[in-house]
Amino acid sequence: MIGMKAEGRSFPLGATCYPDGVNFSVFSKYADAVELVLFDHADDQEPSRVIPLDRRKNHTFYYWHVYVPDIGHGQLYGYRVRGTYRPTRGFYFDGDKLLVDPYARAVAPSSTYSRAAAKGFGANLGQGIKSVVVDPDTYDWEGDQPLSQPYASTVIYEMHVRGLTKSAPDVAPDRQGTYLGVIDKIPYLRSLGITSVELLPVQHHDTQDSPDHLENYWGYSPIALFAPHHGYASQQENPLCAIDEFRDMVKALHRAGIEVILDVVFNHTAEGDENGPILSFKGLENRAYYILKDDRATYANYSGTGNTLNANHSVVRRLIIDCLHYWLSEMHVDGFRFDLASVMARDEDGEPMENPPILWQIESDPVLAGAKIIAEAWDAAGLYQVGSFIGHRWAEWNGPFRDDVRRFVRGDPGMVQNLAARLTGSPDLYTQPDREPNRSINFNTSHDGFTLNDLVSYNQKHNLDNLEDNRDGDNANYSWNCGLEGPTTVTAIEALRQKQARNFLTILFVAQGTPMILMGDECLRTQQGNNNAYCQDNQIGWFDWERPDLYPGFLRFVRRLITFTQGLEVFRKEAFWHTSEGNSVPRLIWHGVELDQPDWAYNSHSLALELQSPHDSEHLHIILNAYWQPLTFDLPAPTLADHPESRWHRIIDTSLAAPDDIHSAGEAPAITSNTYEVAARSSIVLLARPSIPH
Repeated sequence: MIGMKAEGRSFPLGATCYPDGVNFSVFSKYADAVELVLFDHADDQEPSRVIPLDRRKNHTFYYWHVYVPDIGHGQLYGYRVRGTYRPTRGFYFDGDKLLVDPYARAVAPSSTYSRAAAKGFGANLGQGIKSVVVDPDTYDWEGDQPLSQPYASTVIYEMHVRGLTKSAPDVAPDRQGTYLGVIDKIPYLRSLGITSVELLPVQHHDTQDSPDHLENYWGYSPIALFAPHHGYASQQENPLCAIDEFRDMVKALHRAGIEVILDVVFNHTAEGDENGPILSFKGLENRAYYILKDDRATYANYSGTGNTLNANHSVVRRLIIDCLHYWLSEMHVDGFRFDLASVMARDEDGEPMENPPILWQIESDPVLAGAKIIAEAWDAAGLYQVGSFIGHRWAEWNGPFRDDVRRFVRGDPGMVQNLAARLTGSPDLYTQPDREPNRSINFNTSHDGFTLNDLVSYNQKHNLDNLEDNRDGDNANYSWNCGLEGPTTVTAIEALRQKQARNFLTILFVAQGTPMILMGDECLRTQQGNNNAYCQDNQIGWFDWERPDLYPGFLRFVRRLITFTQGLEVFRKEAFWHTSEGNSVPRLIWHGVELDQPDWAYNSHSLALELQSPHDSEHLHIILNAYWQPLTFDLPAPTLADHPESRWHRIIDTSLAAPDDIHSAGEAPAITSNTYEVAARSSIVLLARPSIPH
């Protein structure tokens, strides 16, 4: 803004470009003095310019601000904030520390960045993280817009930007593990039939927040919430590369019809507890940004990572909303999955709130109205809100779906009634009568836990590589190794494992709800039994591009399964299936080995369901047998509107080897009998089709 006064103004927060300069504004309630420091390069040991902010001229209420002419896009900067350093009172002001702007749109870490140097008291300018001024108007989006896919036609692929391509032989070395590398793999992603990628955290995070000699790979250790992670840029020396390449990736995915959902972390930061580093929030206004215990000296830890963001503090609420607006409006993402979202339901004392302001604000925000908002509706301190999370718009990761399906497929008793609920959109959890069943995000596996391959190959977690004596990671995996722990050359065990994996995916895709699969599950990726690979930035955590060639039949099964289920209206309805006939809602009929006789007994291990959708001329019969012996099931008469002569055709039989395990509707073999013998631990999907006259 030409003619802006040198003292600047308190809004917008962060660094805002104008034609002749940049306005800087930062929040700090209890600071005694603030300095804006400018740099020429990321590795500079000293600033090129220091601008003290005058308390009378550059200070409005709790905001420190200044207008600096003749600088702009790409300028490196940071803050030094002076005040009381008294951790026992919750104050961590250290006037020598370089602090990241909480609103920084890009960052430039020093090549010698040191988490250790940010701990304790003292300077870290040469080993810190510089913030970068970004002018959003310098990028050409070429008409790109978010895709706004309905949940009912969404298939989510949870993936890691670096992990997808770090070992990809067909990706150029300088693009491996980067945003640009993802672009190179778009043809593969499209071939799967997925509609959305859910990216593990891309907010800039501290990779050194991990055990010694390892790196924080997953990224759940954020420090710059607006900035794309610098480490995923192809050119590390260019501080603007990450933001431009992230936008290139989003634009390319959108052109391919694939949404981008960000896994965002607003429950904690990389600054950890009282023994952690001073990187940004802690050195600016620790008592506002974090929930502290009564002694003010220690941190409440509802996230399991050392600290908890004070999400319902007015300033932090504004930060979160501004951040979401930025990623949506300026970075064109399509939605957000909120890590440990139940943390955001806690008040400033850590108590759960009936109506948490930040969650209602996200729910009702008009800018976010078209975005997907997905909650991981629990936290690390025991607050579990699946089915009771606030609001009407939120979708939820359905943890009970994961656990109940795992236990059914494993062969646990007493799971048939639970399975029936999970197959039908979990109406026992989601009781609102007008709720869309697709707001349930169904999954068998996610980044947090076993891969699909390991789920059927290990009885116990094997996390020794994490250097925490196998104490980390969940012990309740509900897994079964099919007779032998870990890799095997026993043909029968390997065949059983692949059949069980096909069972898991079949149940996932025939259930009401939005399916999510984990990167690499489509080709049986393994983490060698590690169920908490957060610090495994190596072959354990990366996509193994030899796997598609090792298991081509399994990859074919996944692709055809997605194509089949996404091609039927019955699996894309926005209302719960109903046990009575209706004009638009498919009719659901439960069966057992005998028609109309579902076995709900504790010792039952099988279930059949019939789906009739006359309006869409679709009729399916699905049989799930987790029993360790074959069972013969009666089949209902296949019926189709306007086609009195119809037959069942076998789409899926997971007991059969490829290519007979799955067929397209046009090539599926007809079933001439009125019964079907279902092999032990197998799933069947039959589709009614008109008889072809001879």
